[in-house]
Amino acid sequence: MPDLIYYILLSKVFQNLLRSFLSEPGRLVKQHWPGYLHKGGRNRPYIISTFLERDIPLLGIRIPAEALRRFWLMLCHYHGQLFNASELGRSLSVSDKTARGYLNILSGAYVIRVLAPWHENIGKRQLKMPKVYIRDSGLLHSLLGIESIDELRHHPKYGPSWEGFAIEQILIAAGEQNSFFWRTQRGAELDLLLIRQGKRFGFEFKCEDAPRMTKSIHTALADLRLYHVYVVYPGQKHYILHDRVEAMGLLEAIHIAQELKG
Repeated sequence: MPDLIYYILLSKVFQNLLRSFLSEPGRLVKQHWPGYLHKGGRNRPYIISTFLERDIPLLGIRIPAEALRRFWLMLCHYHGQLFNASELGRSLSVSDKTARGYLNILSGAYVIRVLAPWHENIGKRQLKMPKVYIRDSGLLHSLLGIESIDELRHHPKYGPSWEGFAIEQILIAAGEQNSFFWRTQRGAELDLLLIRQGKRFGFEFKCEDAPRMTKSIHTALADLRLYHVYVVYPGQKHYILHDRVEAMGLLEAIHIAQELKG
């Protein structure tokens, strides 16, 4: 699978977000929306069908393309949420084992990201199911039938779409090893936890104009002994939220992630 776009233009973050990166990998978006969106949109159904009907069988996997398509579409509605094999299996009339098998196929083909949970002995009950993301935001929007920025902004997956898009960029820059999310049963959570050089770094992704310090971030700082937290939002202003918490745009966060990679 081609690499997702590495750098983004801050002034066009949502144009990049809506674009199918698999159709023209590695290019910065220079056209003005909606021209490129219309062009890219024509390719997405073909990309999806080709992947399911040709590429998957070439790997020696013998599963009906329509069954895998239904599972992939169902995962779009779980984008940014916990993966519950039993629940998905019931929705598709298949077993838990089959649902997990489908997930392994799509994650192994690099179209789904499975983010593992972090848990340790902190005296609190922590969730241990993984989170799932459609790795290519353009394909996510295509499968959900989203064709414009206005539709995206009014869609329930508006925030999770931004979260998944930003997580991909951070992990491309920082590397995927030792990357987790964290959530307690009481609702405290951290979107992304990176462990680098023996230190713990947190990333929160907020699809809002001016994110603020939250109780959840305070809890994560204390319980996980975080060295620093970066709150990433689709804007450009950099400002301090706490002595160990900063808000910033995605491009700046990518540069920090590169430094964490060493």
